[in-house]
Amino acid sequence: MKPLIIIPARGGSKGIPKKNIAMLDGRPLIDYTIKAALYTAAPSQIILSTDSEEIASVARDCGLDTPYRRPAELATDTAGSREVILDAMDWAEREGREYDAVVLLQPTSPLRKPEDIAGAMALYDDSIDMVVSVAEARSNPYYNCFEADADGFLHVSKGDGLYTRRQDVPPAFEYNGAVYVINPQSIRKMAMGEFPRRVPYLMPAERSVDIDTPIDLIIASHLLAAAKH
Repeated sequence: MKPLIIIPARGGSKGIPKKNIAMLDGRPLIDYTIKAALYTAAPSQIILSTDSEEIASVARDCGLDTPYRRPAELATDTAGSREVILDAMDWAEREGREYDAVVLLQPTSPLRKPEDIAGAMALYDDSIDMVVSVAEARSNPYYNCFEADADGFLHVSKGDGLYTRRQDVPPAFEYNGAVYVINPQSIRKMAMGEFPRRVPYLMPAERSVDIDTPIDLIIASHLLAAAKH
C-alpha cells in the first residue's frame, strides 16, 4: 500500500484554544500524530492540512515539512471533512504524489500507536470504502440507550429490552477518531457517513481518548504517565 496520510489541523478551536498545539506531557499535541505518521510513511506521503502558520511552524519543529495550506473557506466551523480531504488529495496529485489509499490521522488522538495505523491499513483493500478505528461503546442500544416514544415514555433503543446483563448483549462500537483508511474512489463519490462498506479496527479504551475538552487533556496526561510505569 502507498498511503497518503492527511493530518487535519485547522487553527480555530472553541473547546480548547489552539488545541492542536496544546501541550501534553511536555510535547505539542500534534507531535504525537506527526511522529506516528513519520513512523508509518515517507515524509513526502504526509500532508499537514492547516490554515494556521503557527501550527505549520510547530509541525516543522516536530520534523514535518508543510508546503500545503488549507484554503480559508475550508477552515471554518461549517467546512466538511470530505471537502478538506478532497482538497488535500487534489494538491497531492498536482504535485505528482502517488497513492492508493488515504489515511486520515486526527491530532486529537495522541495515544494512538503506529501499530494501530498499521493494523487498520492491513485490513484495507480496494473492495471496501473505509477501515475505521473504533472502541467498544460505553452505552449499548440493546441495554442502556433509551429513546422517548410519542407519549414521552422511554423504551430501549434496540431490541425487546429483556437483557439483564451487559455481558449478554450484542457488541456495539463507536468511532474513536484515531485512524481512517479511506478508499480514494469512494471519498470522491460520497461522504464518509454514506459509505456502505466500513470495516472496524478495534482499539482499547486506554488508547481511544479523543481530545475535545480540557478534561480530556488531563485524562490523556494520566494515561501517558501510567504507561511509563
